[in-house]
Amino acid sequence: MKNMTKAVVVFATITGNNEDVADLITDALENLGVDVDEKEITMADVADFEDADICVVCPYTYDEGALPEEGLDFYDDLKEADLSGKIYGVAGSGDTFYADDYCRAVDDFGAAFESAGATKGAEYVHIDLAPEGDDVDTLDAFAASLVEKAVGK
Repeated sequence: MKNMTKAVVVFATITGNNEDVADLITDALENLGVDVDEKEITMADVADFEDADICVVCPYTYDEGALPEEGLDFYDDLKEADLSGKIYGVAGSGDTFYADDYCRAVDDFGAAFESAGATKGAEYVHIDLAPEGDDVDTLDAFAASLVEKAVGK
């Protein structure tokens, strides 16, 4: 029987790094037999997660810890949503230059998923700048963990 697990991967990007992160996660999920819909955050709605088993957000952190401007409504809607029974993951690119604010949006979106009642399917992934080398393995493991949680629930 074919695995009918569905995932929605939403990303916000300025430099293209988080689109790369989202593409790597999408590829990894598809390689695991998941049906994936990848969307840029301005083209997405939290309601898109309603038909998904796995919900992923790949946000960038702007300046000193700010959420993506174009993703603020999405973030607010996410906190108010009911995503009980959904498995979530958050991964994003940041710049270690910002020290304490490095990838803060990843953690903030994770907290929003918690507020929505979703179940954490993998540890949050913080990537310094563009994903490369070991980051690809980390994102593959991230995707595998999400699928394992979703299929095992």
